[in-house]
Amino acid sequence: DGYRNTNQVSDDYRYQDGNYDAPNDGYYRSGGEPAQDEDAQSDVTEGHDEDDEVYEGEYQGIPHPDDLKEKQKKRAPAAADEYRDRADLMAERMEDEEQLAHQYENIIEECGHGRFQWTLFFVLGLALMADGVEVFVVGFVLPSAEKDMCLSSSNKGMLGLIVYLGMMVGAVLLGGLADKLGRKQCLIISLAINAAFAFLSSFVQGYGFFLFCRLISGLGIGGTLPIVFAYFSEFLSREKRGEHLSWLCMFWMIGGIYASAMAWSIIPHYGWGFSMGTKYHFHSWRVFVLVCSLPCIASLVALKFMPESPRFLLEIGKHDEAWMILKQVHDTNMRAKGEPERVFTVSYIKTPKQVDEFIEIQSSTGTWYQRWLVRITTVLKQVWDNVLYCLTAQYRMNTLMLAVVWFTMALSYYGLIVWFPDMIRYFQDEAYDSRVKIFDEEEVSHFTFNFTLENQIHRNGEYRNDKFIGMKFKEVRFEDSLFEDCYFEDVRSTETFFENCTIISTVFYNTDLYEHKFINCRLINSTFMKEKEGCHIDFEEDNDFLIYLVSFLGSLSVLPGNIISALLMDKIGRIKMIGGSMLISAVCCFFLFFGNSESAMIGWQCLFCGASIAAWNALDVITVELYPTDKRATAFGILNGLCKFGAILGNSIFSSFVGITKVVPILLASSALVGGGLLALRLPETREQVLM
Repeated sequence: DGYRNTNQVSDDYRYQDGNYDAPNDGYYRSGGEPAQDEDAQSDVTEGHDEDDEVYEGEYQGIPHPDDLKEKQKKRAPAAADEYRDRADLMAERMEDEEQLAHQYENIIEECGHGRFQWTLFFVLGLALMADGVEVFVVGFVLPSAEKDMCLSSSNKGMLGLIVYLGMMVGAVLLGGLADKLGRKQCLIISLAINAAFAFLSSFVQGYGFFLFCRLISGLGIGGTLPIVFAYFSEFLSREKRGEHLSWLCMFWMIGGIYASAMAWSIIPHYGWGFSMGTKYHFHSWRVFVLVCSLPCIASLVALKFMPESPRFLLEIGKHDEAWMILKQVHDTNMRAKGEPERVFTVSYIKTPKQVDEFIEIQSSTGTWYQRWLVRITTVLKQVWDNVLYCLTAQYRMNTLMLAVVWFTMALSYYGLIVWFPDMIRYFQDEAYDSRVKIFDEEEVSHFTFNFTLENQIHRNGEYRNDKFIGMKFKEVRFEDSLFEDCYFEDVRSTETFFENCTIISTVFYNTDLYEHKFINCRLINSTFMKEKEGCHIDFEEDNDFLIYLVSFLGSLSVLPGNIISALLMDKIGRIKMIGGSMLISAVCCFFLFFGNSESAMIGWQCLFCGASIAAWNALDVITVELYPTDKRATAFGILNGLCKFGAILGNSIFSSFVGITKVVPILLASSALVGGGLLALRLPETREQVLM
C-alpha cells in the first residue's frame, strides 16, 4: 500500500555521483505530487508499524521507537571519534557537507517558493534599507549640524568617514559571529546596536558624543549586509537564488530614496524642534535622524517572528530544529498555494560531522565573568579561524580575486559618489564668483545700511558717519578702505573680511565681526561691545534642495539596472554581469570629461550609478555562492569590510582633487573599473552550483 515506515525513508536516499536519487515509489519527488494511493491520501498522518498497529504522527517528525534504537547503536563508535586524527574528521565532515548540499537543494525545491520567502524578503529588505539610509544620513545633516556643533572642515570630514570605519569593523566582526551564533541572532544584535545608537545620536549635543554614536551605529549596521544575503540565500533554491537576491538589492536603493525624501521634507524646517535654555537644542535635523532609524526598528521587530536559517542549524548538528523550520516553510507555502493537504515528505536530513570544540564551563567552575571571558575568547578564536580558512589553498585565489574586485568597485563608486556633489558645488561657486560686483574708491557718508550686502568687493572706499544696523554681510570683502565714526549694530556676516583697512572711532555692538575677520587692519579708538554668542566659524550657504535632489536622482537611477540584473542574473551568469557592468561603468567615466555644468554632472552621475549597480548585485550573489555555509557570512564580512576601506580611500582621494583637476579622479576610477572587471572574468561561475 502507500504507507511507508519513517525509519525506511533515510535508506531511500542514495548518494550517487554527487546527486541524490529519490526512490521510485513516488514517496519523495521534488516539486511533484506524492504518488500515494487514493485511499492513503485521505489519511496521510497515519502509518503502520511492524505489528500492523496505527502509529500516529509519523509525518509530524515524532521519532519512531526503531529510530531511537538506531541512534543508540550509533553512539558507540562516536565515543572513539576523539581518538581519530583531526584530518580524518575534517575529511568526513566535508563529505557529509557535500551530501547535505544536494539533499538540502532537493528539500528547498520541495518546500517551494512562496509566501514564506516573500515575507522574509520584506523583513530582510527593511534591514538592507536601513543600511542604505545610514550611508546618506551624515551627508544630509552636516549643513545643519555643523552650525549647531560648530564643526570645522576637519571635523566634518571625520564625521563623514567615521560611519564607513564603523561599517568596516562591523562587517568583519558581526559577519564572523553569524557563522558561529546564527544568522537571526546576529542580525538582531546588529540592528539593535544600530537602532539604539542612531536614536541616541539625535539627542546628544557635543561633537565627541555624536561622533561616537555614529561610529557604533555604523558598526551595527555594517553587519547587516553580510548576514542578510547569507540568511536569505539559505531559503532559496538554485533556480531562484540569483534573481531574488538581486531583487533584494533594490531595498538599498529604496533606502537612499527614503533618506532623500525625508531630508527634503524635514531638515529645511529648522524651526521644528525645541530648546532648553541656551545649551540644549533639538532642531529639525535631529528629527530627521530619528525618522531614519524607523526602517531599522521595523526590521528588528519583524525579525522576531522569523525562524533561524535551517541550513545553519544543520551545520551545527541541530537536526530537529532545522526539520521543524523546513516543515514550517513547506506548510506555509502549500497553504498559500491552496494545497494544504500536501505533506512534508522528509523525515531525516544529513548533518555534517561536528569537529568544533567549544569549551563549556560548568556553573560551579570559576566566577561568572571568568566563564563569560572563556566563552567570548573561544568564539572569537573560532571567528579568527574562519577568517584564516578563507585564505587556505582551497579558497585563496577566489578570495584574493574577489577582494580586488570589491576594492576597485568601492574605490571608484564611493569616490565618484562624493566627487559628483563636490563638483556640482564647485560649478555653483564658480558661477557665483563670476557675478561678483566690484566697487572702487566709493565715498559714503551719513548713510544707514539696513539691507543685505552680498557677493561684493569694495576697494579704496571711504565710509564716514555711516550706520550698519540689523543687516547681513554675505561674501563681502573690504580692501584698503577707511571707516571713521561708524556704528555697527546687530550685524551678521558670512565669509566677510576687512583687509588692510583703517578703522577709527567706530563702535561694534552685538555683531559677529570677530577679530579674525580683520586682516592687517589698524583699529584706532574703536570699541567692540557684546559680541554675538555662538560659533565663530563661517559656514557655506549650501543649496540643500540641490543636495537632496542629486542624491534622490542618483538613487532612483539604479532602478533600471536593478531590474535588468535581476532578470538576467540567472540567464547570463554572475561573471559576465560583473565584468560587463564594470567595463560599461568605466566607459561612462570617460564621458565625465564633457561634464562642465551642473546638469551635465547630474546626468553622468545617474548614468554611472545605473550602469554600476548590476556589478554590485552580481558581486553580492557570487560572494554568497562561492563559500560554504559555515564560512559564508565570514567571507562576505571580510570582503564587505574591504569594500568600506575602499570607500574611505575613495572619499579622501577624490575630494582632494575638486577644483584642481578632473583628469586624476576620472582616470583613477576608470582604470580601477577596467582592472577589476577584467579580473572578475577569471572568477568561477556559480550559476549551476548548489549552496555548500
